[in-house]
Amino acid sequence: MKKCLKLSVILLSLSYGLCCQSLTKDRTMSAMVLANQYFMELWPDVGKTIITERERPSNIWTRGTYYEGLIALYKLNPDPAYLDYALKWGEFHKWGLRNGITTRNGDDQCCGQTYIDLYLLDPSKEERIRDIKACIDNMIATDKIDDWSWIDAIHMSMPVFARLGYVFKDSRYFDRAHEMYMYTKHKHGTNGLYSTKDHLWWRDKDFDPPYAEPNGKGCYWSRGNGWVAAALVRTLEFLPDDSPYRKEYVKTLREMFKTLVKVQREDGFWNVSLLDPTNFGGKEVTGTAMFTYAMAWCINKGIISEKKYLPVVNKAWSGLVNDALHPNGFLGYVQGTGKQPSDSQPVGYDVVPNFQDFGLGCFLLAGSEMYKLK
Repeated sequence: MKKCLKLSVILLSLSYGLCCQSLTKDRTMSAMVLANQYFMELWPDVGKTIITERERPSNIWTRGTYYEGLIALYKLNPDPAYLDYALKWGEFHKWGLRNGITTRNGDDQCCGQTYIDLYLLDPSKEERIRDIKACIDNMIATDKIDDWSWIDAIHMSMPVFARLGYVFKDSRYFDRAHEMYMYTKHKHGTNGLYSTKDHLWWRDKDFDPPYAEPNGKGCYWSRGNGWVAAALVRTLEFLPDDSPYRKEYVKTLREMFKTLVKVQREDGFWNVSLLDPTNFGGKEVTGTAMFTYAMAWCINKGIISEKKYLPVVNKAWSGLVNDALHPNGFLGYVQGTGKQPSDSQPVGYDVVPNFQDFGLGCFLLAGSEMYKLK
């Protein structure tokens, strides 16, 4: 009797495990579709301006980040409605940037990632990359390499350079992106914005030591570090296999991941202050989603150990889907815009952030790579 009971438990456990494995893939897709549908219904007019404390056009970085995620979803689930939604957005803005082709601001250039991705789907539509190419060409024409003075800009701009290098088979784009990245890493602030001790990034010079969190440790903002991690994988995606810069980006990601594993919360999330859980601690979607995205991407590419990191991303993604996603598709626990842990607080399950678009973009990017996991 005991043997039969024990066997039944084993069989039930195996069956449950197989079901969970199957449902995980299905649940991942359904979660992405649900969250995206909520947003598309909330914003049926792609050109409608975004009004918070002031009015902004809909091709700013927040919306650009959302469309990064939408394109990732579309590549897995080619619903014509997704493509149409992205194309109408680009067409509304005439494939332009918020402040024109003379801007050097990464926040203005973020939309270019999606413009180029949409061009790659139909290379006959050269108008889709005309302005973003002109903008980056203007930057390359100068010797200035200190534009990325805050780490968010690495995500907004660096993958644009990589895509243009890929499209035009022109190493100048890869070279300049690397120069700018290395300047941010080693020159901005006191001695660069990357801590060689903690292997995390300060958001900008305002958070260099001696600035410290209440517990005395460095201030490493979760989303800021998420921006860098996402930027590096989105750059590696288009970097030639024999690029001399690949080693640097992979090394930095591995260093960051090693630290991030140590500070992941038991519920799968990361706190907004990575090394000080007492400073506005709690679940937060954007940083967590981008770490999940970057780690899962690296697992899928064989860059990091699946054995070590698969449990990390599984726990994170489970938290994102089961704890943050509402039944109607709204995402809770999204920290709104800012630059540090105290900004856009409180963060909570039912709290609506000032922008709902970029958090969803991060979520869709994470889900897209989790869906690809074997």
